[in-house]
Amino acid sequence: MNRREAVQRVALMMGGVLAAPLMAGVMGQVTNTGASVAVTAEQEALLAEVADIIIPTTDTPGAKAAGVEKFIVRVMRDCYKKEDQDKFYAGLAKLDADSQTKFGKGFIALDTAQKNEMVKLSTTEDTSEIGATKALEYLPIPGKFEGCIPLKAGQKAWAL
Repeated sequence: MNRREAVQRVALMMGGVLAAPLMAGVMGQVTNTGASVAVTAEQEALLAEVADIIIPTTDTPGAKAAGVEKFIVRVMRDCYKKEDQDKFYAGLAKLDADSQTKFGKGFIALDTAQKNEMVKLSTTEDTSEIGATKALEYLPIPGKFEGCIPLKAGQKAWAL
């Protein structure tokens, strides 16, 4: 898989969740006029490191070189409610704390292999089998896509 394919796949996966706020951010619109999280320089640096693991520098500049963290901070501030911002930055703090626990140093101080390991761990630990199979409706081998179907009375929402 090349870089372009990876970015396309990530964009498709995240599209449903981020589409409206992201497009508002790209267009410079502010949809959150309420309170926002005050982002520290340390949080911004951590965000830059995480983004650089997702889109690393190869023969072209990576996320960190492109200053993606500034864009993410702006989109979070301008387009997401404070509660969602709190969750996002709490997730970053958890990644840093988990790095400290596992390797004895914060995420920024890790080498690239350790950073990759921590990002992979953080994406797999947040979805539990119980949550996906007991709390939500789960179909391990889905059939055709049906974008809008009514739920039966008492039916659980679908796991993604």
